[in-house]
Amino acid sequence: MEKYKSGIYQNQGYYKSFQPSQINKNWLLKDMEIQQLLSKADRQLGRLDMYSEYIPNIDLFISMHVIKEATQSSKIEGTQTNIEEALLEKEDVILDKRDDWEEVQSYIEAMNTAIKKLETLPFSTRLIKETHKILLQGVRGQHKLPDEFRSSQNWIGGASLNDATFVPPVHTSIHELMSDLEKFAHNEEFYFPDLLKIALIHYQFETIHPFLDGNGRVGRLIITLYLVDKTILKKPILYLSDFFERNRSLYYDNLMNVRTKNDLKQWFKFFLVGIIKTTKNGIETFDAILKLKKETEEKIQKIGNRSNHLLTIMDFLYQKPILNAIKIIEITKVSQATAYKIIDELVGMEILKEITGGKRGKVYVFDKYIKLFN
Repeated sequence: MEKYKSGIYQNQGYYKSFQPSQINKNWLLKDMEIQQLLSKADRQLGRLDMYSEYIPNIDLFISMHVIKEATQSSKIEGTQTNIEEALLEKEDVILDKRDDWEEVQSYIEAMNTAIKKLETLPFSTRLIKETHKILLQGVRGQHKLPDEFRSSQNWIGGASLNDATFVPPVHTSIHELMSDLEKFAHNEEFYFPDLLKIALIHYQFETIHPFLDGNGRVGRLIITLYLVDKTILKKPILYLSDFFERNRSLYYDNLMNVRTKNDLKQWFKFFLVGIIKTTKNGIETFDAILKLKKETEEKIQKIGNRSNHLLTIMDFLYQKPILNAIKIIEITKVSQATAYKIIDELVGMEILKEITGGKRGKVYVFDKYIKLFN
């Protein structure tokens, strides 16, 4: 690590591009500060991963983690959709926010599909490309070569190549660099801790910037994919975009300092602190979910005959904490009159909260649950 050289700037005529060094090699870690943070991050991840085994139906709660990740990762790129808006149906989103909403929905679909594909496809360039295709499908970047590495020069910041903050490598070197990244991800000949591996992979991916659009979102998404693929996490319950969004300037500065100052240590420290803080928050969230679930079930069990219908509705709300009377009829097969009685009961128990303020087309949210993710 001490001898690490991130790459060189290459003259391309009227601009300079950055050519990163390849990463698939033997790394030697001597820094005790990094080792201490690494040990702490591993312990916290182990604690978080325990919830995958001990929480019944944990898949019910993962969807909200994905929705939060989608809104925060997209927010870093400039979209303004929050969790409550991301839960709405398209027709309920105001027109000038629909583009942002669609980008968040594409992220959710990309993450869910990629996690499913990990059952048959390892962490790889192919998986990354297929995920990128879904991410850009039907949104503002759909004409920027979904599923294909770029065939032209791109840049970060600034209005053109002349005043860009950073210019990634030329497109002719992308296939070689991504092949090197993939080999590094699966290299078992040289040992390197997995958390530092994915930290380096994320940095390298963002530096290569292999696509014309969507690099930031894909780069953050692959962190979770790697952790699940390597069975560090049994379930996709850790997402770093919220930490990156809250520390956006540091996030970009630390990535840039690796390129300009070869300062890989500070990037590793930032990344590991992100793992530690995010896992602690995740543990607190799961504890709060279990407490809320227990309190809610105790309220419902006092209802008597209709408690089964209400518990079925709760299972739906943990996955998507927003509904209306039509959705209740669909879930429980009850009559319209009974559906409205159920809504009144859930509102009376302060489980549901109406959010439209209108007399018709009322929409209700499981407000206490949503607040756990905000």
